[in-house]
Amino acid sequence: MEWSRCTCITAAVLLLLPRLCSPAGDKLTHGESLLPSDTIVSDGGAFVLGFFAPSDATPARQYLGIWYSNTTVTVQTVVWVANRDAPVIVDGPSGNSSSAPSLGLANGGSNLILSDASGRVVWTTNITGATSSGTPGSMAAVLRNDGNLVILSPDGATLWRSFDHPTDTFIPGMKVGRRYRPHDGVDGWRIVSWKGPGDPSPGSFSYGMDPNTSLQLLLWNGTRIYWRTSVWTGYMTAGKYHGATGTVIYVTVVDSEEEIYSSFSVADGAPPTRYVVTDAGKFQLLSWNRNASAWATLESWPSRACSPYGSCGAYGYCDHSQAVATCKCLDGFEPASQGEWSRGVFSRGCRRSQALAPCRDGSGEGDAFLAMSNMKVPDKFVLLGNMISVDECAAACRRNCSCVAYAYASLRSSSAKGDIARCLVWTGELVDAQMIGAIWGVTAETLNLRVPAGFTGKRTGTKTVKILLPVLASVLIVTCIVLLWFCKCRAKGKRISSESEKKLVPGSVRTSSELGEGNPTEDLEFPSIQFSDIAVATNNFSRACMIGRGGFGKVYKGTLLGGREVAVKRLSKDSEQGIEEFKNEAILISKLQHRNLVRLLGCCTEGAERLLIYEYLANKGLDAILFDNERKSLLDWPTRFGIIKGVAREMRPKIADFGMAKIFGENQQKANTKRVVGTYGYIAPEYRIEGVFSVKSDVYSFGILVLEIVSGVRISSTDDIMGSPGLVAYAWKLWKEGNASDLVDSSIVESCALDEVLLSIHVGLLCVQDDPNGRPLMSSVVSILENGSVSLPAPDQPAYFAERNCKVKGDDVQSSRNSITMTVLQGR
Repeated sequence: MEWSRCTCITAAVLLLLPRLCSPAGDKLTHGESLLPSDTIVSDGGAFVLGFFAPSDATPARQYLGIWYSNTTVTVQTVVWVANRDAPVIVDGPSGNSSSAPSLGLANGGSNLILSDASGRVVWTTNITGATSSGTPGSMAAVLRNDGNLVILSPDGATLWRSFDHPTDTFIPGMKVGRRYRPHDGVDGWRIVSWKGPGDPSPGSFSYGMDPNTSLQLLLWNGTRIYWRTSVWTGYMTAGKYHGATGTVIYVTVVDSEEEIYSSFSVADGAPPTRYVVTDAGKFQLLSWNRNASAWATLESWPSRACSPYGSCGAYGYCDHSQAVATCKCLDGFEPASQGEWSRGVFSRGCRRSQALAPCRDGSGEGDAFLAMSNMKVPDKFVLLGNMISVDECAAACRRNCSCVAYAYASLRSSSAKGDIARCLVWTGELVDAQMIGAIWGVTAETLNLRVPAGFTGKRTGTKTVKILLPVLASVLIVTCIVLLWFCKCRAKGKRISSESEKKLVPGSVRTSSELGEGNPTEDLEFPSIQFSDIAVATNNFSRACMIGRGGFGKVYKGTLLGGREVAVKRLSKDSEQGIEEFKNEAILISKLQHRNLVRLLGCCTEGAERLLIYEYLANKGLDAILFDNERKSLLDWPTRFGIIKGVAREMRPKIADFGMAKIFGENQQKANTKRVVGTYGYIAPEYRIEGVFSVKSDVYSFGILVLEIVSGVRISSTDDIMGSPGLVAYAWKLWKEGNASDLVDSSIVESCALDEVLLSIHVGLLCVQDDPNGRPLMSSVVSILENGSVSLPAPDQPAYFAERNCKVKGDDVQSSRNSITMTVLQGR
């Protein structure tokens, strides 16, 4: 009986021994074993290391892997597998028997070893040549909270990383690229798909760096290229905002003497995000949707029918700029087979529509280069070194009779190897070109095609000529008739023009009751109103009616005889604005009547008085709340972000610009002015210093507004901001240090979405760059804020200027539309 009892106790102790040697916490040390019933959880709880069986596989066939913890992602999602080719067999549900497979550190060594139930080695980290100054007992395998399993030596050195051996998933902190010289047995990083949903063994598709150029990433189907990214244009960091999840994806490219690779990151607090190569041949960006408890596909490549490699044949390109992507021929080329092309068969590609002139002595004098912008340039390029400028790149292509195209990019701010520029030339067929559009940002570039001299575009076919000839003849006949009519009516036109001019300038007087009726701007004219009527409307310009004060005078609220409420701008008698400015403001703004400008209704010039009458918008301006410490919390982050997007769309908030608008046509790119007018702080440097105004000048003003809305700090603030001379300098300093989130107004921290805030700050800093050419177009800004962008370049450092030393000129008028209100952004 005693013997039987002793035997039972001994058996119980033996059964408990594996448990006593199980790993604890986030690490595995010498003497510990990880069994099928055990797991290791990272310090922070984001990831788990253990044995698993794929959902579509036999439960007994198990793999060692890393997956998101169920507190992070409620659906088991494996991100790394050790024994992809060799599953282990687990007998029974517990796997606690002495014959179960196990993972442990080798005795006296630094390798992790996975053994099956019979003790046969199934998988090992295969570390060679590792030395340690400590004892084997202090060696450890640690699962970090970013999902990286590492082996640490006793002195803390990293001997091995699972991130250096990826499987089908690419998560923040991982690399995709190659090493110029192998290190620790690793010569690069490539993502390889599973063979199927229930089979983690390597599949047919893989994603990695092009080994021939190291300038693009490729998706292979076996050994055949299936899809490729754009060629690297030299950017170090690019970001894209995804509105579906509110996540900003930041992609970083590192180019050094030892390696070149791409990695990505997301902001703290962002949902789990990963790239994956699927067994169906898709490279996808996925984000965890907590509300739906499912993975949401943010992007998937190839994305269009003509996106796969070479779909449009030689000299053809896939046009992504259209709603429906389709194959087209490069400029100067036509379909090799028009019949096949019209049937949607593009494999034969395109051919030149006009032959090049014979190339003599490599001068290329009979040829020219035609630029195609917003392109993903073709594959099979040759990289030329020692090119400093785009002119040198073009000259190198011109001298080579076989060169059919070139593309140039500056690498001054991105290459750690000292490379100055990247010159690509093509000497064979142009394959896999795509027009990807300006929305793709820094990944798009200009492809310069070699064409015959004098060629300006695609050749018009004979059918088109047959159509155009009769059309042109008809236009010529109509033109002759119009000219005869014009000559007959010329004298009458002069009289009409003279009368119109009298109405546009003071002298044609209407009463306020006439102004209050109907729409006074149905034609291009607007009335001059009697001073006495305005005095009555504003209670003789009483202080009670004054609603704002600007650099050139005061603004009053008034009610005309017809009951219409108006805002009256009364220029001070000692105003710096003379008759020239007033005429510009009155006549030009009356013609502009932009949907986002408060409508100009009339003017008055009697004696020394100069007044402008605008429509009145009842609610107070944005600044009345944004810069009021007691009320600014009313503008929570969703409201502020809505204002930013509304201004960018130029639709919702209404701008009361009581001053001379910067008037030029929508198709006019630049204007020079003799006098600079505007609110200092909002004025772009090129306008403030040189009087040069362009469409990019208003982009600068928008950038300032964005930084104000995010921070709750007025650009004209006279106080130093945390040691910086002004808001722009402070915002740049925080962004450069990686602390951009500190710019957020403290009153809205709890309501803000960090990714939206960071995106807004990034856009704001891009808009306030000194070089107008570096600022984005507002159309691109709208798309970035609404839909995200493939990439956002890093903003250049803005010139610091002390806004506090500038004289602020602005009309603090009240304006509104719907529930969003704005004050004067560019008062004069």
